[in-house]
Amino acid sequence: MQNRDKKRILILGGGFAGVECTLKLESYFKNNSNIEIILVSEDNFLLFTPMLPQVASGTIETRHIVTPIRTLIKKTKFYEAKIKNIDPHGNIVTLFGTTENRGMRIHYDFLIVALGSQTNFFGLKDVEERSYKMATINDAILLRNRIIDLLEQAENETDPIMRKRFLQIVVVGGGFAGVETAGEINDFINEAAEYYPSISYKDVKVKLIEANSEILSGFPQKLAEFAKEKLVERGIEVILNASVTSFDGQEINLKSQSESNKVLVENSEQEKGHYKLKELNSIQSNTLIWTAGTRPIDLVKESLFETAKGRILVNKFLQVPKFPNVFAIGDCAIFDPSLSMKKYPPTAQIAEAHAKFAANNLRLMLSGNQMISFDYTWKGQSALIGKRTGVASFFGLNIAGFFAFILWRNLYLSKIRGWEKKLRVWLDWNLDLFFKRDISRLKVFKKEKPVDFRELDEVDDVW
Repeated sequence: MQNRDKKRILILGGGFAGVECTLKLESYFKNNSNIEIILVSEDNFLLFTPMLPQVASGTIETRHIVTPIRTLIKKTKFYEAKIKNIDPHGNIVTLFGTTENRGMRIHYDFLIVALGSQTNFFGLKDVEERSYKMATINDAILLRNRIIDLLEQAENETDPIMRKRFLQIVVVGGGFAGVETAGEINDFINEAAEYYPSISYKDVKVKLIEANSEILSGFPQKLAEFAKEKLVERGIEVILNASVTSFDGQEINLKSQSESNKVLVENSEQEKGHYKLKELNSIQSNTLIWTAGTRPIDLVKESLFETAKGRILVNKFLQVPKFPNVFAIGDCAIFDPSLSMKKYPPTAQIAEAHAKFAANNLRLMLSGNQMISFDYTWKGQSALIGKRTGVASFFGLNIAGFFAFILWRNLYLSKIRGWEKKLRVWLDWNLDLFFKRDISRLKVFKKEKPVDFRELDEVDDVW
């Protein structure tokens, strides 16, 4: 039973926002015995999601981009569990039970919701069922296995139609995740092709589909154009003004988003800088990789919090207005539209900024001081577009090519938690200079779905 003289802070979510907020709170209250901090996460590790494409391509070992949460926290009580529901009226969060762990209710004095987001399939159920994602470590492993499996099947396939479907890989979404995934997969195939005598890397067609007229939307136009040209130069076909309408496992159906009802296609066979305007209604492929956006998790939408676009509405202090003891941060939060707040893309950079402000505001609240309105100076962003090439824009400075690639590596290496993980990733990158990538498939185990096996009782309550 909890000592009710203590104040309990409960953080939900073990992503960038949740972990950063937890560590900030620990630093503020490390010597305060009247503050109890609890973190709940579905996984017991912090996943460095920007490097998932490199895991999928075999550049980085899987375990090198995950950091066990228990190695980071010192004062915090940690629960690895899936959240069943949130009751802000009763100040209670209920966790699912499993065959081995009973469910429980956790009572809190202050709540920080940092539950992130999930892949948005825009209601396309067939796409959701049959496509590959790039959101979890499991997704990256599954995709890597899939690419290897396609090469294995195509190597011995005599039917030209089947073989073509095997060797056409489609990435949907021309944002950072899609561009980096397409580039990494293309590099991986180029190297792996030498192990398959009947396959030339030219036989494999990686296609990148974007619904807008340009990739890397929101990025400086010159850098976006440079990225597109490099992708095409390396054999990736870029298809613009096109959206996916369905996927049956063999054929991807498309719809044009332009007034002409045609899509823009650019490939290495065309003159540089010239698109081919054409009708393209479908692509024959067995493999669709979906990176076309995110949406709030269902738990947030089903909660009692007021939402906008599925995200929890917050005030300028990152508080939920009707529940001042609740803060929402990261991808699951959105500022009240009536406030004149700057708009930022849903990135790890902003998630960590939210986390720092929320932790500080909670500290100020507990000390009886005035909280601070959220304000942040956008530092910029960067993307890899294939081997040893990138684009970057920081503080108004635009960089493209090898130096942007080095900047990307140094920036993200600095963000990885723990010197051991930093060193392992750095070694992976350097070993990649001298050795070919491994083409062995890895076994993947599915995580057990949460289910309650009995009703909760007071014994299961964490007070």
